[in-house]
Amino acid sequence: MRKYCQFAFIILMIAGMASCSQDVKKYRIGVSQCSDDIWRDKQNSELKIGAYFHDNVELRFAAAYDSDERQIQQIDSLVNEGIDLLIVAPNQVSTISPAIDRAYDKGIPVIVFERKTNTKKYTAYMGADNYEMGHLMGEYVATRLNERGRIIEVMGLKGSSPAIERHNGFREAIAQHPGIQVIATLQGDWTEPTAYNTVKQWLDKNKDGEKIDLVFGMNDRTAMGARKAFEEAGRALPLFCGIDGLPGENGGIRLVQDSLLDASYIYPTHGDQLLQLAVDILEGKPYEKETKLMSALLTQDNARVLLMESEEIMRQSHNLEQLHEKANKYLDQLGNQRTLIFVALAAILLLLALLAGIYMYYLQRARIQDERMQMEREQLDFYTQVSHELRTPLTLIQGPLDQLLRTNDFRDASDNARELFSIVRRNTQRLTRLINKMLDAQVGGTVTDGNAHVETQNLASPAPAGEIKPDEDASTVLIVDDNADIRTYLRSILQGKYSVLEAEDGQRGLELAREQVPDLIVSDVMMPVMNGLEFCQQVKKDDISSHIPIILLTARALEKHQIEGYESGADAYITKPFSPELLLARIDNLLHSRHQLKDLWSVKPATEPATPAASVASVPMPIEDAFISQFKKIVEERLSDSNLSVEDLAADMGLSRVQLYRKVKALTGSTPVDLLRKARLAQAQRLLQESTLSVSEIAYQVGFASPSYFTKCYKDEFGTVPGEARKS
Repeated sequence: MRKYCQFAFIILMIAGMASCSQDVKKYRIGVSQCSDDIWRDKQNSELKIGAYFHDNVELRFAAAYDSDERQIQQIDSLVNEGIDLLIVAPNQVSTISPAIDRAYDKGIPVIVFERKTNTKKYTAYMGADNYEMGHLMGEYVATRLNERGRIIEVMGLKGSSPAIERHNGFREAIAQHPGIQVIATLQGDWTEPTAYNTVKQWLDKNKDGEKIDLVFGMNDRTAMGARKAFEEAGRALPLFCGIDGLPGENGGIRLVQDSLLDASYIYPTHGDQLLQLAVDILEGKPYEKETKLMSALLTQDNARVLLMESEEIMRQSHNLEQLHEKANKYLDQLGNQRTLIFVALAAILLLLALLAGIYMYYLQRARIQDERMQMEREQLDFYTQVSHELRTPLTLIQGPLDQLLRTNDFRDASDNARELFSIVRRNTQRLTRLINKMLDAQVGGTVTDGNAHVETQNLASPAPAGEIKPDEDASTVLIVDDNADIRTYLRSILQGKYSVLEAEDGQRGLELAREQVPDLIVSDVMMPVMNGLEFCQQVKKDDISSHIPIILLTARALEKHQIEGYESGADAYITKPFSPELLLARIDNLLHSRHQLKDLWSVKPATEPATPAASVASVPMPIEDAFISQFKKIVEERLSDSNLSVEDLAADMGLSRVQLYRKVKALTGSTPVDLLRKARLAQAQRLLQESTLSVSEIAYQVGFASPSYFTKCYKDEFGTVPGEARKS
């Protein structure tokens, strides 16, 4: 049967592997943006659109908000997350370089875009020529002012490569026109508020200055910040020029179209082209190490046309995103359908394998049953023959003995001789009865249930006539001793009060302790295979049997021997010869001490106020009993599961149902089912007193399948229904 299940499992695994065979290598690309603005929003959107065409690409974005320290931390974090490639726009030329170097040194390809860095450890660079932008803007300003005028330059973030290069290009172009005078170069940081504050402070200091003809901001936001400062100061508005030329509501194209800016310079984002470069690097395809992006001057002459084109592009991008979302949904549905098909095929194959396994199992079971019946017949023949061979000499003994007992010689014999004859006769009759019982038991085991093994075990220690049977609920005592006479004697002492198990050595005793989980063990020390000290240690180490009290009963009477016994885990040590009354007293005391946990989930009547001690979570536990703590924890975690069974609890504890039942019964005096019901009722009582939940809600919450059954159990436990308990 196991082979067929393994075969079915292999088929299921193959089907699962087949469903995943189309998977391709996934690439994780980290994108470190130096700031967060509409230019970078546009670029991030283009990166995402580019990723639509590469299903194996996952993008992870991080924005530093113009903070060097934050960008360094974000780059290191992306690297630690295990990205395959880093795209980075450095906040400043030099400060971010160490973080870029660390990523590059770990073998991660690095693409520097839009802004430059002073490190040479990068894989590729992509961006526009900021020096050329500044230079062309300077030429435009000179032409726009007819070679004469006073201008203000508002810089970008200090130390960033675009600010440095745009400034150099702009000033070199202006230097070719002596009639153009740069009366102030103000430091900004690419943001509109900073530009506004910087220009406002300058205007406050130069209230009586000459008229300003033009303000050049190194991006459109900087230019608009300067414009607001002039407007609030009530000064004559000069011309304002910027760089970026983005589409959208607040983009540079719209600002030029609405005459808020005189000109701008389109600074391309090209996120899709940037992503394609990253994929080419990851896939080992040829690529350019330096990629310069094309840019163009934006004026009122071409603003309208560019605005229309950009709006159309944005509309198409929006449509593309919607199509991508729909495509993803369709692909997900297709993937789910494919998975269902594979699962269905695997289930069919598994069912066929199971059916074949069941068929083979029943064939094998029938063959084994035939062999067992044949073996039982042979055993019966053997016992019949042995019985016959024993009956003959017994008859020859008992017959002459009976005749002798009827003669005058017996009547004239002394009292002592007659007593000896009576002993021989009684034991002869007893032996005859034992042989009869042995044969009857073998025949009965064969005819009634075919369980020869169980009946044969009973023959090994048959109950003598008149034996007192213990109650069904009597505790079980395991006797472990290699001396059969001692085991018999101990059984004669215990059998009227306890159920008795026997083992001839420590190894067999350990097996019985694990299988049967007795309530107490009486063991010898000197035994073959496994001595009593080792046996005691093994029992106490095993989670299943660790709670069982052990009495060592031995002829080793020295103090050091007793110390060895207690160090091995024994609970009591009795030396031979011993008093039966002493043995029974020690057994009673040890068994009584093991029932101290019977109030594991004690609950108070609903008429008494609830206290923390009545809650499920606060019952005190003995430190030494980790087993009960674990059992209690598992019950409380699964309290609301109405389908929770003893089998489930046993599986969670790593035991069989029988082992769990006997161990819990031995430690608490209650069955697992009783404890589970008490735990649920204790929790229900607390909820009735502390919450506003209805009785039905509480019943379901504590794991009862129906409110009516909950009400019955509650009334049986407390003598009142839940509703009345809440009113009280």
